[in-house]
This record gives sequence, C-alpha cells and structure tokens, in this order.
Amino acid sequence: MHKLLDAEKIFSISELTHLVKSTLEDTFVDIWVEGEISNYTRAASGHRYFSLKDDQATLRAVMWRSTASRLQFELESGKRVRAFGSLSVYPPRGEYQLVCRQIIDAGIGPLEIAFQKIKEKLMREGLFDTDRKRDIPEYPETVGIVTSSTGAAIRDISSTIAARFPGMQMILAPVHVQGEGAKEEIAAAIELFNQRADIDVLIVGRGGGSLEDLWAFNEEVVARAIYKSRIPVVAAVGHEVDFTIADMVADYRAPTPTAAAERITDNWVQARHEFAPLVNRLTRGAYGLIEYYRERWERLYRSHALRKPADLYQTWSQRLDEITARLLRSTKQLTTDRQIALAATVGKLEALSPTAVLNRGYSITRLAGHRDVLRTTKGLKPGQEIETTLSEGRITSELTTKE
Repeated sequence: MHKLLDAEKIFSISELTHLVKSTLEDTFVDIWVEGEISNYTRAASGHRYFSLKDDQATLRAVMWRSTASRLQFELESGKRVRAFGSLSVYPPRGEYQLVCRQIIDAGIGPLEIAFQKIKEKLMREGLFDTDRKRDIPEYPETVGIVTSSTGAAIRDISSTIAARFPGMQMILAPVHVQGEGAKEEIAAAIELFNQRADIDVLIVGRGGGSLEDLWAFNEEVVARAIYKSRIPVVAAVGHEVDFTIADMVADYRAPTPTAAAERITDNWVQARHEFAPLVNRLTRGAYGLIEYYRERWERLYRSHALRKPADLYQTWSQRLDEITARLLRSTKQLTTDRQIALAATVGKLEALSPTAVLNRGYSITRLAGHRDVLRTTKGLKPGQEIETTLSEGRITSELTTKE
C-alpha cells in the first residue's frame, strides 16, 4: 500500500486527485489500447477529443494538436483503432484519460460493418436509384416534420420556416430519434403522414451526434418507409459531415435541419423578392387614391356652395314662421272665409320657398366656389366648372358651350 494511504489521514479532494494522477501516470506510461472511436470532436485549437470503447467499457482519450498533425488518416466515430500513449488525470473533473501519441487503423467497427451491409443490400434493391427520386414541390404550403419535439432540429426547422415564409403550415409528428423503439416510431410517423391528403413535403431528421446516436436513420425499416412514401421526403440528419442510409433513400438530402427548411422555402423567398416592388406600387397607389378622395371631400365639405342652400332655406323658413305666426294671431278675429283665404296665402308663400322651387324641377347654378347664383351666360367661358343644386343632391360639371 502507498505510504500516504494511512487510515487516519484525511485527504482533500485535490490531494487525493493528485495522488491518483501521479499513481496512474507513473504506472501506465507506455501502453497500447484497442477500441472503437466514438463521440469524436476536433476542437478549433486543433486538439482531438474522443472515446475508445468496447462492449463493456469506455475510455476517454485526447490527442494534442502537435501529435495529431502526424496522423496518416483522419479520425472519425465508428473507426476501430489501436492507440499508444499514457494514462493521465484531468483534475477539474477527476477523470482519467488516455493521452495518445500514436494511433493506427485497426479496421472498421461493428456499426460501420452493419452500415455497409445495409447499404449494399438496399442498393441492390434499387432504393438509392436517382430516377425514382421525386422533385420537391416548388411552393409547398404544408410540411410534415418527423423528429424529436425537444431537440435542436425542430427549433432550427420551425424558426427558419417562420422567418422565411410565415404562411407555411408545420405539422410535427414527435418521435424518439435514438434508442430503443426509435426506428419503429420514425417509420410509423412517415406512414401516418402518407395517410393524409394535405401534406406537400416531409422533413425527416435530427441534430448531430455519434454514429450510435444517428443509427436509427440507418435502420432498414426507416429506409423502406421513406422509399414507400408518396410524399417527397427531405432527409436532414445530423451535421454536414454525417451521412446515413436515410440520406441515400430520400428524395433530397439536406446537410442540416436548417438547410432542409431553407430548401423547401427557397421558391417562396424568391417569389417574395420578385413581387415586392409590385406590391409596394399597388400599396402606394391605393394610399394615393384614398388621399385624393379624402382631400376632395374635405374641400367640398368646406366650400360655401354646400352651405348656401341650407342658409337660404333657413332664412325663408324663419320668414315663413313669422308670417305664419301673424296669420294665426289674425285668425281669431276673422271669419271662416277669411281663414280659408289666409290658408291659401300661406300655401302661396310656401310655394315661393327655394325648396319648393327645386321640388318642381328647377335648379340653382353657380360657378364652382362662388356664392352668387348664375342668371345669365354673360361672362362665362368654356372649360369653367359649375355646380348645380337640385332638389336632392348636387351636380358638378364642365361648361362646354353657351348660347
């Protein structure tokens, strides 16, 4: 036992981690490890981070940029390799990892072998033939989406479509995209959408991940569901570097979910750009017409010509009220015949009112914007605008000839 491992000593976390680190690094200095690469990441710094695994365990690994520059091949998830290096401990997480100084290809992993077998089988059956692939609709109105309801893919797809063409209807069939039962859910969702008559195009996919994470989209049942779909299918699985069986069968392969949303909205965006100037001209024309009639109405509303008939009527009406009142007072001293005569007089007075004259078919004519009534053609010139007041309504016209 190590001399520091005393039953009575209490270690701090840092002390214990340092002890484990020194023990591992002193013991496992130059070792070879064989396993399958998974969760491979190439950082912006140039360092490579990944895991090596077999059927029962996983080991974190790192290869620094200076060493990785000497690699004879590019690392990738699913590749089986032999790595040479030393064990070390990363203190902030208390995790041990293999610092690789050399990596050689040990053959492809079991998932890669399975991928190749499925690919060759479906290729022989014609599922990848380009002549059977359908065109994506030029102006789809409704899109069916087969993906997880909580992943990044649905957020990228929905936000992109909403920004580029808000009028497109999106219908989501939420499914698991990895793990047990995922392949059956994906295939069933595709078949369910095909029972509807309102779906123009399908997007089937998920966000990025390792080969294991994406494996549901390499399954034969999913490939056959895409192949049988009467609705054109856009595959959007993982990132640009990821390539699955679903991509090969689909009518169109988009490198990312965002790219899939852009593809089905491309023509709508182009049409909007082409018709935008026409829409703007129509809008400006409509507003201009509205403004023209508004100004014309306000001008007519303020004109004296509209107010004058009312002034005349009020004056005569007031005089008629005064005469009527005097006549009514006189009726108390007059006989029945006198009252009849007075009533006749009232009728005559009413007949003299401007309204009564207008009711008999006469009209009042003025130059547009003038108060005086026209009684002669003297001084009038062709082209002048005149206004004629009738019993009901008013007419504006242009003088062409006079006699």
